[in-house]
Amino acid sequence: MYWLIGVMTLGIAGMILTGIYMELQPDKGVTNRRWFKPAIGTNLTLFVIAQAALLLFGTQEVMAQAAVAEIGKEITLGMGLAIIGVGIPTAFSTVGAGIAVGPIGAASLAVLAEKPEIFGRTLIYLGLAEGIAIYGLVVSILLLDKL
Repeated sequence: MYWLIGVMTLGIAGMILTGIYMELQPDKGVTNRRWFKPAIGTNLTLFVIAQAALLLFGTQEVMAQAAVAEIGKEITLGMGLAIIGVGIPTAFSTVGAGIAVGPIGAASLAVLAEKPEIFGRTLIYLGLAEGIAIYGLVVSILLLDKL
């Protein structure tokens, strides 16, 4: 099983190293390199095949362990809905924080281009917008404690 993770790591490492090489020598261009497309294709194919094999072997290994299901507590429909309900505050708060951080970040970058001395103030505004996500996470943790 661990060899599949090693193969996936080699596939990703190959793509990263190719990207670093391309970044360090941008003047040569991709069109002059005949090895570029086959190298990326080989690394990507290696990664996808290893991930599919890991998924196949991993599910077979989990399915073979029937004794583990007997040990765990049975989850009812109500418990499943309660767990989904616990995750809803985090989901909505992170979406709200993302909606808030986008315009605030763009506006703070525009202001910093004109007045760099107010960098700290823009960080405070971004922190306040990101705090929305933390509030949702705290609510979810408090709700999870009640289950």
